[in-house]
Amino acid sequence: MKVFAKTIFLAVIMHALSLHAQTAVDSAAIKKAALDYVEGWYEGNTERMERALHPELAKRIVRTDQNGRSRLEQMSAMTLVQGVKRGGGKDTPIAQQQKDVFILDIFQNTASAKATMFGWIDYMHLAKWNGEWKIVNVLWELKPQKKSQ
Repeated sequence: MKVFAKTIFLAVIMHALSLHAQTAVDSAAIKKAALDYVEGWYEGNTERMERALHPELAKRIVRTDQNGRSRLEQMSAMTLVQGVKRGGGKDTPIAQQQKDVFILDIFQNTASAKATMFGWIDYMHLAKWNGEWKIVNVLWELKPQKKSQ
């Protein structure tokens, strides 16, 4: 009976370790996709940006007009890639190129991540698409502008 219990215990440990290894691989791939997006913008590198994005990506921001009414503005994957092609964030000085990426959650083939960049913060939804992690949705917000003294 003790041998059986030890065997079950070892099987459970091995299963847990294999799940952890998969999560580490996925975590690295998710972070890579987010960094391809962030660094692709700063580098003006369309290849990196395209690699990060699902072709049906929707990037959205809520804006408020002069009457206080909200409206939703949207960019597509093509709009982002064209922005990178025009130079993207290449004019951002290297010292100001903030590239902080945090994975917020992973569940099976979905993940949420946060990227803090020079002028804004992106909340991303990623999906494992044909074996690769791709950014599917981004909800973003501009950082408050610092007032010069």
